[in-house]
Amino acid sequence: MPRLSAIIITKNEAANISDCLDSLAFCDERIVVDAGSSDGTLLIAREKGARVAAHSWKGFGPQKNYALSLAQGDWVLSIDADERVTPQLAEAIKTAIVSGTANGYDIPRRSSFCGRMMRHSGWFPDRVLRLFRRDKGRFSDDIVHERVICDGTVARLKEPLLHYPVARLEDAIRRMDNYSTLGAERIAASDKPVWFFTGIARGAFTFLRIYVLRLGFLDGSAGFLLAVANAEGTYYRYMKAWLARQRRE
Repeated sequence: MPRLSAIIITKNEAANISDCLDSLAFCDERIVVDAGSSDGTLLIAREKGARVAAHSWKGFGPQKNYALSLAQGDWVLSIDADERVTPQLAEAIKTAIVSGTANGYDIPRRSSFCGRMMRHSGWFPDRVLRLFRRDKGRFSDDIVHERVICDGTVARLKEPLLHYPVARLEDAIRRMDNYSTLGAERIAASDKPVWFFTGIARGAFTFLRIYVLRLGFLDGSAGFLLAVANAEGTYYRYMKAWLARQRRE
């Protein structure tokens, strides 16, 4: 049977890493690449039998490519610390790599927001390419919103990957601030035009897109909170980029 390597990048994921690694027990090796955790993440990962490496942070894409360089399996499964592989998905993954009919596989992701599994709002099925032949895939070098670039055929699995990114509203606010800063840095460094009203317009459209066009209102109060959080993230991303441009002029 082909060997399977699981790769996870972390920083202060002590609350998540144990359950994540437990869900990956079916893999031949589990690799954790850490960017300076101070909360016990490394200790937990080692206790769970994972191979642990430290690597300075250079962005999501570069960090995952470093983790990929450590993998020794024929196939690689990349997941985040706040994601879980169900027993059903594990069986689907094992079947897929034995069949070898594709070089990569999209996996539907079912995400929770403030305790509710979202069924709309653009959060499901939210397909992500996470399983691929080691010699056929790599990550883009984007510092945020990186993606797997896979050579050859990409097929789809049906069983979902579970995702628990936002347990509390405070988590959503923290993620919004962190991701908007990273996105703003990318925009500010590009030639993309940004004006003061860009953030206002794009933030408003983001709310409408998630809450109305993607049926977020069917997710109840959680759908509304998610639409607002995403709208704020978009607004602050462009406003931070605009301010960065102003400081350079």
